[in-house]
Amino acid sequence: MIDLRLLHTLRVLHSEGTVAATARALHLSPSAVSQQLRQLAQQVDAELLRQEGRILRFTPAGRVLLRHADVLHTQWERARGELAAQGGGSDRTLRLEGFATAMASLLVPTTRELRDADPPVHARIHESDTRLSYQRLLADQADIAVLTPHPDSPTADDPRFEQRPLMDDFLDLVVPSGHPLAGSGPVDLAAAAEDDWIMPHHDQDRLIQTLCGAAGFSPRRVHHSDEWPVVLEMIGHGLGVCLVPRLVSVAGLPDVARVPLRGGTPPARRVLTAVRRGSAGQPVVAAGLTALRARAAVLTSDSAPQ
Repeated sequence: MIDLRLLHTLRVLHSEGTVAATARALHLSPSAVSQQLRQLAQQVDAELLRQEGRILRFTPAGRVLLRHADVLHTQWERARGELAAQGGGSDRTLRLEGFATAMASLLVPTTRELRDADPPVHARIHESDTRLSYQRLLADQADIAVLTPHPDSPTADDPRFEQRPLMDDFLDLVVPSGHPLAGSGPVDLAAAAEDDWIMPHHDQDRLIQTLCGAAGFSPRRVHHSDEWPVVLEMIGHGLGVCLVPRLVSVAGLPDVARVPLRGGTPPARRVLTAVRRGSAGQPVVAAGLTALRARAAVLTSDSAPQ
């Protein structure tokens, strides 16, 4: 018999790359991870990993087992869902993962709605970036992640995850209230080519540089902050401009102004839900996904391009 927990450790090792990183993800010691990998190799009677210098590589047998491990864990997640639907589980706790911008407008209201549902779902929220969200899903430390994909994120057909579009978060140019573009209609992004720019956290910074490059200029990156309230405060004090998602509210901030961008559809970042493959049918996960979609529909309607 193969222990699914040992297979799970193998999958996390493949994702994390090293024993030390796997130990951190699973909250184990490196020696415990190494012992589990040895036990798994003994159970299947095959060499799964080979040390090449400082790099631990999967053998052909290890890759075969890894592929089957993904299938087995998908089936296990489905079995958990069917058991819960038959009354085989009473746990109504849902672990939600989300990036910072989505917390106040998306995850917090969804958590309140789940708490007030009948029967109630006791949701717990954890803020994390995209890479950590995938890690925590795989390590079974989260049930649903709300994230924005990156070029190096798992692909849409990754056998470990089910990923579905949730909403598009449109971006506007946000300028000081006294800026020449404040109060104007839709403008070309190139109209801000000569402004100083305030750049947010790394993921958004990369997106802004891509959009500005497509508009024919490189933004003059003068200031930086990882926190949107600080970015908006700097804009309000006239220190520069920024592309700001509509999930970031500027309501009640008289010193800044949103300026929509010209074009048929304004630039947007795609927001996804991700769960472990096979787990979407579990009642508590299904309830969470339904509540998130309902909340996203409200936000999308409120912020749709005019």
